[in-house]
Amino acid sequence: MSRTDYAFPFRIDKASNQGAQSPYAQHVDEMIRQVLLTAPGERADLPEFGCGLRQLLFAPNSDALQATAQLMVQRSLNLWLGSQINLQQVSVTPGPGGDYSQILVQISYILIETQSSQTTQLVVS
Repeated sequence: MSRTDYAFPFRIDKASNQGAQSPYAQHVDEMIRQVLLTAPGERADLPEFGCGLRQLLFAPNSDALQATAQLMVQRSLNLWLGSQINLQQVSVTPGPGGDYSQILVQISYILIETQSSQTTQLVVS
């Protein structure tokens, strides 16, 4: 039987009336999104948690911004999910179709538990 964990965002499964479950690889993808889209200070019980990518949307989208975002993503994922994933590559570019009002983050990683290669893509707008 494959491993599962609680789905994020947390919700009740209509069939079982219990907390919804996600397969392990999907759960890790959900955790990555949670880290990247949470701003530090947003969680009262863990104020250091998060990456804060959304704050970069108000700066001019440039090579410097993309490099800063890449470092922020790498640091946050290594800090908060370093026991779950081995980062392989992080790339940050303008949004789909060259939309400079968005940031496209592509993350390649290895799930430590299963040693499987995974990719997560996130558009921040």
